[in-house]
Amino acid sequence: MGKTADLTAVQKAIIDTLKREGKTQKEISERIGCSQSAVSRHLSGKSVGRKKCGKKRCTTRRCDRTLRKIVEKDRFQTLGDLRKQWTESGVETSRATMHRRVLLNQKQRQKRLTWATEKQHWTVAQWSKVLFSDESKFCMSFGNQDARVWRKTGEKEKPKGLKSSVKYPQSVMVWGAMSAAGVSQLCFIKGRVNEASYQEILEHFMLPSAEKLYGDEDFVFQHDLAPAHSAKTTGKWFTDHGITVLNWPANSPDLNPIENLWDPTLWMSLRPLSKHPGPP
Repeated sequence: MGKTADLTAVQKAIIDTLKREGKTQKEISERIGCSQSAVSRHLSGKSVGRKKCGKKRCTTRRCDRTLRKIVEKDRFQTLGDLRKQWTESGVETSRATMHRRVLLNQKQRQKRLTWATEKQHWTVAQWSKVLFSDESKFCMSFGNQDARVWRKTGEKEKPKGLKSSVKYPQSVMVWGAMSAAGVSQLCFIKGRVNEASYQEILEHFMLPSAEKLYGDEDFVFQHDLAPAHSAKTTGKWFTDHGITVLNWPANSPDLNPIENLWDPTLWMSLRPLSKHPGPP
């Protein structure tokens, strides 16, 4: 009797009772006369013959293993490069699926799905009220220190995940925002962004831009879950100013349309550049 489906209702009840009493799976299997694997499957809920629910996976485990091998060959590839090679190996899938397989854990995937379900019936008028924002770092010379690498926890010092670079490349951090009504002022940031400096940016750059774009009309502000954004004092700042903040799933830059606007030449042609001192 190896399959959970072969267990009778009485045997299943006995398994549950013995488990609550602290018996091991081996002891339980010997007591009721079935295999240990059958006990294990019953306790984990993996009943044979149970109808599966939810959307069918668009890739197999074998496809996922192929993707891991592609990543391990060159950990500095972009998401687009990875998808191209995955497609060439015979796997037809979307960029969204690629993003989920490489970047997101199960909890984050569920939160993205919940977010998308909540927003699926939003109208163009509702989305036009959203002011999307982000910070981005641009390297002004060869040797960008922000090269991305695909690695797991504990692989920080592995040679395959290391890359030579210029020690002190010139770079600049900027903050900007965009909506259906237009773009904000572009703010140059000196130093790291903490909750205090971020709130100064909101006060001196976001508010004036929102007033120019929306006037006296209400708007919804969007930002990601960076520490400076999700700090309690930042949340209080929005509450004190009566500004609604769009809920946002973690690790989801692909959902933010401002990613398509992060071209410094485009920004400089749209708005005069402004400077923000930032923390010392």
